[in-house]
Amino acid sequence: MMEKRELNSSRGQRCMQNCHILNKNAAGFFLALTILAIAFSPAGAYDPLDPNGNITIKWDIVSWTADGYVAAVTMHNFQQYRHIPSPPGWTLGWNWAKKEVIWAVVGGQTTEQGDCSKWKAGSPHCCKKDPTVVDLLPGVPYNQQFTNCCKGGALASWAQDPPNSVASFQVSVGNSGTTNKTVKLPKNFTLKAPGPGYTCGPAKIVKSSLFFSTDRRRTTQALMTWNVTCTYSQFLAQKSSTCCVSLSSFYNDTITPCPTCACACRNNVTQPSCVHSDSPVLKLPGPTNPITNSLQPPLLQCTRHMCPVRVHWHVKLNYKDYWRVKITVTNFNYRMNYTDWTLVAQHPNFDNVTQVFSFNYKPLTPYGSINDTAMFWGQKYYNDLLMQAGPMGSVQSELLLRKDKQTFTFKQGWAFPRRLYFNGDQCVMPSPDAYPWLPSTAHPAPAPPSLFAFILPLALALAIVPSLFLP
Repeated sequence: MMEKRELNSSRGQRCMQNCHILNKNAAGFFLALTILAIAFSPAGAYDPLDPNGNITIKWDIVSWTADGYVAAVTMHNFQQYRHIPSPPGWTLGWNWAKKEVIWAVVGGQTTEQGDCSKWKAGSPHCCKKDPTVVDLLPGVPYNQQFTNCCKGGALASWAQDPPNSVASFQVSVGNSGTTNKTVKLPKNFTLKAPGPGYTCGPAKIVKSSLFFSTDRRRTTQALMTWNVTCTYSQFLAQKSSTCCVSLSSFYNDTITPCPTCACACRNNVTQPSCVHSDSPVLKLPGPTNPITNSLQPPLLQCTRHMCPVRVHWHVKLNYKDYWRVKITVTNFNYRMNYTDWTLVAQHPNFDNVTQVFSFNYKPLTPYGSINDTAMFWGQKYYNDLLMQAGPMGSVQSELLLRKDKQTFTFKQGWAFPRRLYFNGDQCVMPSPDAYPWLPSTAHPAPAPPSLFAFILPLALALAIVPSLFLP
Protein backbone atom coordinates (compact mmCIF):
# COMPACT_ATOMS: atom_id res chain seq x y z
CA MET A 1 0.00 0.00 0.00
CA MET A 2 2.86 2.36 0.87
CA GLU A 3 4.54 1.69 -2.49
CA LYS A 4 1.27 2.38 -4.29
CA ARG A 5 0.83 5.72 -2.48
CA GLU A 6 4.41 6.71 -3.34
CA LEU A 7 3.80 5.76 -6.98
CA ASN A 8 0.62 7.85 -7.14
CA SER A 9 2.40 10.75 -5.44
CA SER A 10 5.23 10.55 -7.97
CA ARG A 11 2.74 10.50 -10.86
CA GLY A 12 0.91 13.49 -9.39
CA GLN A 13 4.12 15.46 -9.09
CA ARG A 14 5.06 14.68 -12.71
CA CYS A 15 1.56 15.68 -13.82
CA MET A 16 1.81 18.98 -11.95
CA GLN A 17 5.22 19.65 -13.51
CA ASN A 18 3.94 18.85 -16.99
CA CYS A 19 0.85 21.03 -16.45
CA HIS A 20 3.07 23.86 -15.24
CA ILE A 21 5.23 23.53 -18.36
CA LEU A 22 2.15 23.45 -20.58
CA ASN A 23 0.67 26.50 -18.88
CA LYS A 24 4.01 28.32 -19.19
CA ASN A 25 4.28 27.47 -22.89
CA ALA A 26 0.65 28.41 -23.48
CA ALA A 27 1.19 31.76 -21.74
CA GLY A 28 4.23 32.45 -23.89
CA PHE A 29 2.33 31.45 -27.01
CA PHE A 30 -0.59 33.74 -26.25
CA LEU A 31 1.80 36.57 -25.33
CA ALA A 32 3.52 36.18 -28.71
CA LEU A 33 0.15 36.20 -30.45
CA THR A 34 -0.83 39.37 -28.58
CA ILE A 35 2.40 41.14 -29.58
CA LEU A 36 1.96 40.13 -33.21
CA ALA A 37 -1.66 41.25 -33.17
CA ILE A 38 -0.69 44.65 -31.79
CA ALA A 39 2.21 45.05 -34.21
CA PHE A 40 0.27 44.16 -37.35
CA SER A 41 -3.18 45.50 -36.56
CA PRO A 42 -4.47 48.99 -37.50
CA ALA A 43 -4.32 49.85 -33.81
CA GLY A 44 -0.52 49.71 -34.15
CA ALA A 45 -0.77 53.02 -36.03
CA TYR A 46 -1.85 54.81 -32.84
CA ASP A 47 0.21 57.95 -32.24
CA PRO A 48 0.47 58.90 -28.54
CA LEU A 49 1.40 62.50 -29.43
CA ASP A 50 -1.56 62.84 -31.80
CA PRO A 51 -4.18 60.31 -30.63
CA ASN A 52 -6.94 61.74 -32.85
CA GLY A 53 -4.76 62.32 -35.92
CA ASN A 54 -5.96 60.79 -39.18
CA ILE A 55 -6.81 61.58 -42.78
CA THR A 56 -10.54 61.32 -43.41
CA ILE A 57 -11.78 60.78 -46.96
CA LYS A 58 -15.35 61.96 -47.52
CA TRP A 59 -17.29 60.85 -50.58
CA ASP A 60 -20.40 63.00 -51.30
CA ILE A 61 -22.80 62.13 -54.11
CA VAL A 62 -24.11 65.49 -55.29
CA SER A 63 -26.21 64.47 -58.34
CA TRP A 64 -27.46 61.46 -60.30
CA THR A 65 -26.71 60.83 -63.97
CA ALA A 66 -28.20 58.49 -66.58
CA ASP A 67 -26.03 55.54 -65.48
CA GLY A 68 -24.46 56.68 -62.23
CA TYR A 69 -23.62 59.74 -60.20
CA VAL A 70 -21.33 62.75 -59.71
CA ALA A 71 -19.45 62.88 -56.42
CA ALA A 72 -17.12 65.27 -54.62
CA VAL A 73 -14.24 63.44 -52.94
CA THR A 74 -12.56 65.40 -50.14
CA MET A 75 -9.51 64.55 -48.00
CA HIS A 76 -9.18 66.22 -44.59
CA ASN A 77 -5.80 65.96 -42.86
CA PHE A 78 -6.62 66.00 -39.16
CA GLN A 79 -3.04 65.14 -38.17
CA GLN A 80 -1.47 67.83 -36.04
CA TYR A 81 2.11 67.68 -37.35
CA ARG A 82 2.29 65.14 -40.18
CA HIS A 83 1.75 66.42 -43.72
CA ILE A 84 2.12 65.13 -47.27
CA PRO A 85 4.75 67.08 -49.22
CA SER A 86 4.91 67.82 -52.93
CA PRO A 87 6.48 66.48 -55.01
CA PRO A 88 5.25 63.81 -55.37
CA GLY A 89 2.16 64.29 -53.18
CA TRP A 90 -0.73 62.00 -52.28
CA THR A 91 -2.06 59.06 -54.29
CA LEU A 92 -5.57 57.71 -53.61
CA GLY A 93 -6.78 54.32 -54.81
CA TRP A 94 -9.69 51.91 -54.28
CA ASN A 95 -11.48 48.88 -55.75
CA TRP A 96 -14.93 49.16 -57.33
CA ALA A 97 -17.62 46.94 -55.84
CA LYS A 98 -19.24 46.27 -59.24
CA LYS A 99 -18.25 47.16 -62.83
CA GLU A 100 -18.11 50.92 -62.43
CA VAL A 101 -16.16 53.24 -64.73
CA ILE A 102 -15.01 56.83 -64.36
CA TRP A 103 -16.36 59.08 -67.10
CA ALA A 104 -14.55 62.23 -66.00
CA VAL A 105 -12.44 63.71 -63.20
CA VAL A 106 -12.18 67.43 -62.37
CA GLY A 107 -9.37 68.64 -60.11
CA GLY A 108 -7.45 65.38 -60.46
CA GLN A 109 -6.67 62.53 -62.84
CA THR A 110 -6.20 58.77 -62.81
CA THR A 111 -2.72 57.46 -63.48
CA GLU A 112 -3.99 54.84 -65.98
CA GLN A 113 -6.99 54.60 -68.27
CA GLY A 114 -7.17 50.82 -68.48
CA ASP A 115 -8.97 48.77 -71.17
CA CYS A 116 -11.96 50.78 -72.44
CA SER A 117 -12.29 48.95 -75.77
CA LYS A 118 -15.85 47.76 -75.15
CA TRP A 119 -17.17 51.32 -74.92
CA LYS A 120 -18.23 52.48 -78.42
CA ALA A 121 -20.19 55.69 -77.81
CA GLY A 122 -17.47 57.43 -75.82
CA SER A 123 -14.24 56.56 -74.09
CA PRO A 124 -14.34 56.81 -70.26
CA HIS A 125 -11.56 58.51 -68.35
CA CYS A 126 -10.73 55.23 -66.56
CA CYS A 127 -12.03 51.65 -66.87
CA LYS A 128 -9.76 49.98 -64.31
CA LYS A 129 -11.20 47.89 -61.51
CA ASP A 130 -8.71 49.54 -59.14
CA PRO A 131 -8.26 53.19 -60.25
CA THR A 132 -5.60 55.46 -58.78
CA VAL A 133 -6.14 59.24 -58.59
CA VAL A 134 -3.49 61.95 -58.18
CA ASP A 135 -3.74 65.70 -57.80
CA LEU A 136 -3.15 68.15 -60.65
CA LEU A 137 -0.20 70.53 -60.68
CA PRO A 138 -0.61 74.26 -60.03
CA GLY A 139 -1.41 76.40 -63.06
CA VAL A 140 -3.78 74.02 -64.88
CA PRO A 141 -6.59 75.63 -66.95
CA TYR A 142 -9.49 76.97 -64.93
CA ASN A 143 -12.02 74.51 -66.43
CA GLN A 144 -9.97 71.60 -65.01
CA GLN A 145 -9.87 72.95 -61.48
CA PHE A 146 -12.01 72.06 -58.49
CA THR A 147 -12.23 73.40 -54.94
CA ASN A 148 -9.01 72.80 -52.94
CA CYS A 149 -7.33 71.08 -55.88
CA CYS A 150 -4.24 71.48 -57.98
CA LYS A 151 -1.48 71.71 -55.37
CA GLY A 152 0.66 68.91 -56.73
CA GLY A 153 -0.61 66.55 -54.06
CA ALA A 154 0.54 68.66 -51.11
CA LEU A 155 -1.57 68.30 -47.99
CA ALA A 156 -0.57 70.48 -45.03
CA SER A 157 -0.95 69.37 -41.42
CA TRP A 158 -3.89 70.60 -39.38
CA ALA A 159 -1.86 72.58 -36.82
CA GLN A 160 0.53 74.09 -39.35
CA ASP A 161 -1.82 75.34 -42.10
CA PRO A 162 -5.54 74.49 -41.66
CA PRO A 163 -6.76 76.05 -44.97
CA ASN A 164 -4.32 73.90 -46.97
CA SER A 165 -4.98 70.71 -45.00
CA VAL A 166 -7.88 69.91 -47.37
CA ALA A 167 -7.73 68.46 -50.90
CA SER A 168 -10.62 67.47 -53.16
CA PHE A 169 -11.64 66.48 -56.67
CA GLN A 170 -14.88 65.69 -58.50
CA VAL A 171 -15.51 62.33 -60.14
CA SER A 172 -18.30 61.26 -62.52
CA VAL A 173 -19.03 57.53 -62.10
CA GLY A 174 -20.97 55.36 -64.55
CA ASN A 175 -22.41 51.84 -64.55
CA SER A 176 -22.92 52.10 -60.80
CA GLY A 177 -26.63 52.45 -60.10
CA THR A 178 -28.69 55.60 -59.70
CA THR A 179 -30.25 55.26 -56.23
CA ASN A 180 -29.03 54.99 -52.67
CA LYS A 181 -29.97 51.30 -52.69
CA THR A 182 -28.25 50.34 -55.94
CA VAL A 183 -24.97 52.22 -55.37
CA LYS A 184 -22.32 50.02 -53.75
CA LEU A 185 -19.50 51.48 -51.70
CA PRO A 186 -15.92 51.11 -53.06
CA LYS A 187 -13.60 48.80 -51.14
CA ASN A 188 -9.92 48.48 -50.19
CA PHE A 189 -9.03 52.18 -50.09
CA THR A 190 -5.30 52.97 -50.20
CA LEU A 191 -3.55 56.26 -49.50
CA LYS A 192 0.11 56.71 -50.40
CA ALA A 193 2.33 59.69 -49.70
CA PRO A 194 3.86 58.54 -52.06
CA GLY A 195 4.93 55.24 -50.50
CA PRO A 196 3.23 53.08 -47.87
CA GLY A 197 2.53 54.18 -44.32
CA TYR A 198 -1.21 54.81 -44.27
CA THR A 199 -3.76 52.09 -43.49
CA CYS A 200 -7.36 52.84 -44.49
CA GLY A 201 -10.43 51.31 -42.93
CA PRO A 202 -13.64 50.32 -44.74
CA ALA A 203 -16.05 52.89 -46.15
CA LYS A 204 -18.96 53.67 -43.81
CA ILE A 205 -22.20 55.44 -44.69
CA VAL A 206 -22.66 58.56 -42.54
CA LYS A 207 -25.09 61.43 -42.28
CA SER A 208 -25.31 63.36 -45.56
CA SER A 209 -23.09 66.43 -45.77
CA LEU A 210 -24.51 69.95 -45.96
CA PHE A 211 -23.29 72.57 -48.46
CA PHE A 212 -23.76 76.33 -48.12
CA SER A 213 -24.17 78.82 -50.94
CA THR A 214 -21.72 81.67 -51.41
CA ASP A 215 -23.90 84.08 -49.47
CA ARG A 216 -24.62 81.32 -46.90
CA ARG A 217 -28.36 81.91 -47.24
CA ARG A 218 -29.15 78.56 -48.82
CA THR A 219 -28.22 75.02 -47.76
CA THR A 220 -28.16 71.94 -49.96
CA GLN A 221 -27.63 68.33 -48.92
CA ALA A 222 -25.61 65.49 -50.42
CA LEU A 223 -27.69 62.62 -51.80
CA MET A 224 -25.43 60.10 -50.10
CA THR A 225 -22.22 60.32 -48.05
CA TRP A 226 -19.64 57.83 -46.83
CA ASN A 227 -16.35 58.25 -44.96
CA VAL A 228 -13.03 56.42 -44.96
CA THR A 229 -10.46 56.91 -42.17
CA CYS A 230 -6.71 56.42 -42.79
CA THR A 231 -4.06 56.33 -40.04
CA TYR A 232 -0.27 56.48 -40.30
CA SER A 233 2.37 54.04 -39.03
CA GLN A 234 6.09 54.81 -39.28
CA PHE A 235 6.79 51.06 -39.19
CA LEU A 236 4.77 50.57 -42.37
CA ALA A 237 6.29 53.63 -44.04
CA GLN A 238 9.92 52.47 -43.89
CA LYS A 239 11.94 49.88 -42.04
CA SER A 240 14.80 52.28 -41.30
CA SER A 241 14.73 55.71 -39.67
CA THR A 242 14.82 58.95 -41.64
CA CYS A 243 16.48 61.29 -39.14
CA CYS A 244 18.83 61.32 -36.16
CA VAL A 245 19.77 63.65 -33.28
CA SER A 246 23.13 65.05 -32.15
CA LEU A 247 23.76 66.99 -28.92
CA SER A 248 26.16 69.59 -27.48
CA SER A 249 26.30 72.12 -24.64
CA PHE A 250 28.18 75.17 -23.44
CA TYR A 251 29.40 73.39 -20.28
CA ASN A 252 31.17 70.57 -22.12
CA ASP A 253 33.42 70.54 -25.18
CA THR A 254 32.14 67.10 -26.14
CA ILE A 255 29.78 66.90 -29.12
CA THR A 256 27.60 63.81 -29.08
CA PRO A 257 27.10 62.81 -32.74
CA CYS A 258 24.27 60.84 -34.26
CA PRO A 259 24.63 57.12 -33.53
CA THR A 260 26.69 55.26 -36.13
CA CYS A 261 24.48 53.63 -38.79
CA ALA A 262 21.43 55.34 -37.25
CA CYS A 263 19.57 55.14 -40.57
CA ALA A 264 21.81 52.88 -42.67
CA CYS A 265 25.39 51.69 -43.06
CA ARG A 266 27.69 52.69 -45.89
CA ASN A 267 29.01 49.17 -46.32
CA ASN A 268 25.55 47.67 -46.75
CA VAL A 269 24.94 47.21 -50.48
CA THR A 270 21.18 47.16 -49.99
CA GLN A 271 21.17 50.72 -48.65
CA PRO A 272 21.17 53.88 -50.81
CA SER A 273 24.51 54.93 -52.23
CA CYS A 274 26.22 58.03 -50.91
CA VAL A 275 28.54 60.67 -52.35
CA HIS A 276 31.04 63.05 -50.82
CA SER A 277 30.42 66.78 -50.87
CA ASP A 278 33.14 67.31 -53.52
CA SER A 279 32.00 64.48 -55.81
CA PRO A 280 31.82 65.36 -59.56
CA VAL A 281 28.45 63.57 -59.69
CA LEU A 282 26.88 66.54 -57.93
CA LYS A 283 27.85 68.85 -60.78
CA LEU A 284 25.57 66.99 -63.20
CA PRO A 285 22.10 68.56 -63.64
CA GLY A 286 20.10 65.33 -63.27
CA PRO A 287 21.16 63.64 -60.01
CA THR A 288 20.45 66.66 -57.81
CA ASN A 289 17.13 67.78 -59.28
CA PRO A 290 14.59 67.44 -56.43
CA ILE A 291 11.59 67.46 -58.81
CA THR A 292 12.60 64.90 -61.43
CA ASN A 293 14.23 62.64 -58.83
CA SER A 294 11.58 62.77 -56.11
CA LEU A 295 10.58 59.14 -56.71
CA GLN A 296 14.15 57.83 -57.02
CA PRO A 297 16.23 56.49 -54.11
CA PRO A 298 17.78 59.30 -52.05
CA LEU A 299 21.26 60.49 -52.95
CA LEU A 300 22.81 61.01 -49.54
CA GLN A 301 25.97 62.76 -48.48
CA CYS A 302 28.37 60.20 -46.97
CA THR A 303 28.16 60.37 -43.17
CA ARG A 304 28.62 58.03 -40.21
CA HIS A 305 24.87 57.97 -39.58
CA MET A 306 23.66 57.90 -43.22
CA CYS A 307 20.45 59.77 -42.38
CA PRO A 308 18.70 62.16 -44.78
CA VAL A 309 18.13 64.65 -41.94
CA ARG A 310 20.03 65.48 -38.74
CA VAL A 311 18.63 67.57 -35.89
CA HIS A 312 21.23 69.16 -33.59
CA TRP A 313 20.22 70.35 -30.10
CA HIS A 314 22.71 72.75 -28.46
CA VAL A 315 22.33 74.05 -24.90
CA LYS A 316 23.72 77.50 -25.61
CA LEU A 317 23.52 79.84 -22.60
CA ASN A 318 22.55 79.90 -18.93
CA TYR A 319 21.03 83.01 -17.36
CA LYS A 320 19.77 83.65 -13.87
CA ASP A 321 16.10 83.09 -14.69
CA TYR A 322 16.30 81.72 -18.25
CA TRP A 323 18.27 79.31 -20.41
CA ARG A 324 18.76 79.23 -24.17
CA VAL A 325 18.73 76.41 -26.74
CA LYS A 326 19.78 76.42 -30.40
CA ILE A 327 18.19 73.93 -32.84
CA THR A 328 19.71 73.23 -36.26
CA VAL A 329 18.12 70.99 -38.90
CA THR A 330 20.46 69.81 -41.67
CA ASN A 331 19.50 68.11 -44.94
CA PHE A 332 21.91 65.46 -46.30
CA ASN A 333 19.71 64.38 -49.24
CA TYR A 334 20.73 65.85 -52.61
CA ARG A 335 17.43 64.75 -54.19
CA MET A 336 14.97 66.26 -51.73
CA ASN A 337 13.79 69.72 -50.80
CA TYR A 338 11.72 69.50 -47.61
CA THR A 339 8.92 71.99 -48.21
CA ASP A 340 6.80 73.00 -45.20
CA TRP A 341 8.76 70.69 -42.87
CA THR A 342 7.72 70.18 -39.26
CA LEU A 343 9.72 69.44 -36.13
CA VAL A 344 8.18 68.10 -32.91
CA ALA A 345 10.13 67.90 -29.65
CA GLN A 346 9.37 66.68 -26.14
CA HIS A 347 10.88 68.35 -23.08
CA PRO A 348 9.47 68.98 -19.57
CA ASN A 349 10.36 72.71 -19.70
CA PHE A 350 8.22 73.47 -22.78
CA ASP A 351 5.48 74.80 -20.51
CA ASN A 352 7.81 77.79 -19.93
CA VAL A 353 8.72 78.72 -23.52
CA THR A 354 9.29 82.49 -23.52
CA GLN A 355 10.38 83.24 -27.09
CA VAL A 356 11.15 81.33 -30.30
CA PHE A 357 13.34 82.98 -32.94
CA SER A 358 12.89 82.35 -36.73
CA PHE A 359 10.61 79.30 -36.27
CA ASN A 360 6.86 79.15 -35.83
CA TYR A 361 5.85 77.50 -32.58
CA LYS A 362 2.73 75.80 -31.27
CA PRO A 363 2.32 73.75 -28.08
CA LEU A 364 0.79 70.30 -28.46
CA THR A 365 -1.09 68.96 -25.45
CA PRO A 366 -2.11 65.37 -26.22
CA TYR A 367 -2.50 64.67 -22.50
CA GLY A 368 -4.61 67.67 -21.58
CA SER A 369 -2.88 69.71 -18.86
CA ILE A 370 0.62 68.30 -19.54
CA ASN A 371 2.43 70.75 -21.83
CA ASP A 372 5.71 69.04 -22.70
CA THR A 373 5.40 68.76 -26.51
CA ALA A 374 6.19 71.57 -28.94
CA MET A 375 5.75 71.80 -32.70
CA PHE A 376 8.04 73.99 -34.85
CA TRP A 377 7.98 74.86 -38.54
CA GLY A 378 9.58 77.46 -40.80
CA GLN A 379 8.28 80.97 -41.32
CA LYS A 380 6.68 81.48 -44.74
CA TYR A 381 9.03 82.83 -47.45
CA TYR A 382 11.90 82.89 -44.95
CA ASN A 383 12.90 79.40 -43.82
CA ASP A 384 9.93 77.17 -44.65
CA LEU A 385 11.90 75.39 -47.42
CA LEU A 386 14.76 73.17 -46.27
CA MET A 387 16.91 73.03 -49.38
CA GLN A 388 18.76 69.94 -50.55
CA ALA A 389 22.19 69.03 -49.15
CA GLY A 390 24.80 71.72 -49.56
CA PRO A 391 25.47 75.24 -48.28
CA MET A 392 21.73 76.05 -48.09
CA GLY A 393 20.78 72.69 -46.63
CA SER A 394 20.09 73.78 -43.06
CA VAL A 395 17.73 75.94 -41.00
CA GLN A 396 18.15 76.98 -37.38
CA SER A 397 16.43 78.77 -34.54
CA GLU A 398 16.91 79.54 -30.86
CA LEU A 399 14.54 79.04 -27.93
CA LEU A 400 14.44 81.08 -24.75
CA LEU A 401 12.93 79.18 -21.82
CA ARG A 402 12.16 80.39 -18.31
CA LYS A 403 13.53 78.26 -15.49
CA ASP A 404 11.30 76.39 -13.10
CA LYS A 405 13.26 76.48 -9.84
CA GLN A 406 11.73 73.21 -8.67
CA THR A 407 12.65 71.13 -11.69
CA PHE A 408 15.41 72.90 -13.64
CA THR A 409 18.86 71.31 -13.68
CA PHE A 410 21.73 70.60 -16.05
CA LYS A 411 22.46 67.27 -14.39
CA GLN A 412 21.89 63.84 -15.97
CA GLY A 413 21.06 65.25 -19.41
CA TRP A 414 17.88 66.99 -18.24
CA ALA A 415 18.44 69.90 -20.66
CA PHE A 416 18.24 67.64 -23.73
CA PRO A 417 15.01 66.56 -25.46
CA ARG A 418 13.27 63.31 -24.65
CA ARG A 419 12.15 62.71 -28.26
CA LEU A 420 12.33 64.49 -31.61
CA TYR A 421 10.19 63.98 -34.71
CA PHE A 422 10.93 65.37 -38.17
CA ASN A 423 8.01 65.42 -40.63
CA GLY A 424 6.13 63.09 -38.32
CA ASP A 425 8.80 60.38 -38.07
CA GLN A 426 10.66 59.71 -34.83
CA CYS A 427 14.39 60.44 -34.96
CA VAL A 428 17.11 58.19 -33.54
CA MET A 429 18.48 59.60 -30.26
CA PRO A 430 22.02 59.01 -28.95
CA SER A 431 22.52 56.64 -26.05
CA PRO A 432 21.93 58.44 -22.69
CA ASP A 433 25.41 57.50 -21.45
CA ALA A 434 26.91 59.44 -24.38
CA TYR A 435 25.22 62.76 -23.53
CA PRO A 436 27.51 65.73 -22.73
CA TRP A 437 28.13 65.47 -18.99
CA LEU A 438 28.12 68.28 -16.48
CA PRO A 439 31.58 68.88 -14.92
CA SER A 440 31.66 67.65 -11.33
CA THR A 441 32.24 70.24 -8.55
CA ALA A 442 31.89 67.87 -5.59
CA HIS A 443 35.66 67.75 -4.90
CA PRO A 444 38.20 70.56 -5.45
CA ALA A 445 40.69 69.85 -8.17
CA PRO A 446 44.17 68.89 -6.86
CA ALA A 447 46.90 71.45 -7.29
CA PRO A 448 49.46 70.84 -10.02
CA PRO A 449 52.59 68.91 -8.91
CA SER A 450 54.81 71.83 -9.87
CA LEU A 451 52.99 74.03 -7.33
CA PHE A 452 53.64 71.49 -4.55
CA ALA A 453 57.26 71.31 -5.61
CA PHE A 454 57.55 75.04 -5.06
CA ILE A 455 55.52 75.35 -1.84
CA LEU A 456 57.05 72.41 0.05
CA PRO A 457 60.73 73.64 -0.01
CA LEU A 458 59.57 77.15 0.86
CA ALA A 459 57.63 75.90 3.88
CA LEU A 460 60.63 73.86 5.06
CA ALA A 461 62.93 76.83 4.64
CA LEU A 462 60.63 79.09 6.70
CA ALA A 463 60.53 76.46 9.38
CA ILE A 464 64.32 75.91 9.51
CA VAL A 465 65.64 79.48 9.19
CA PRO A 466 64.21 80.83 12.48
CA SER A 467 65.68 77.89 14.40
CA LEU A 468 69.16 79.02 13.38
CA PHE A 469 68.81 82.15 15.51
CA LEU A 470 67.48 80.40 18.63
CA PRO A 471 69.86 80.00 21.58
